[in-house]
Amino acid sequence: DLLATHQPQIVILELGGNDGLRGFAPSNLQKNLEQMIALAQAEEARVLLLGVVIPANYGEVYRARFTAVFSDLQKEEGVAALLDFLGPIPLQPELMLDDGIHPNAAAQGQIVERVWPHLQPLL
Repeated sequence: DLLATHQPQIVILELGGNDGLRGFAPSNLQKNLEQMIALAQAEEARVLLLGVVIPANYGEVYRARFTAVFSDLQKEEGVAALLDFLGPIPLQPELMLDDGIHPNAAAQGQIVERVWPHLQPLL
């Protein structure tokens, strides 16, 4: 078990974007994240959850259910969270890879600026 081996003080969980883009059930994403949070907390690591917002073309119902996973987990599990860690970055083509989905190297500084205020209190 990597958590037991490395004993991190902080675990940053950022995933789900590919689940959303593939149309996977938000309930599965929630179960997976709940398990990861529980495992991290069992090793006494503090968790920072980084949420993802999927594009509007997936429909508002699915998009709302998907986005709610992160806010629900923040409340239910009492973890620190940034519910939309990319914020306006995907709206700036110069900060995105050619696939239009993933941020490029130029976006990394802005991602750090967005995440740092949520990570710093855990340090």
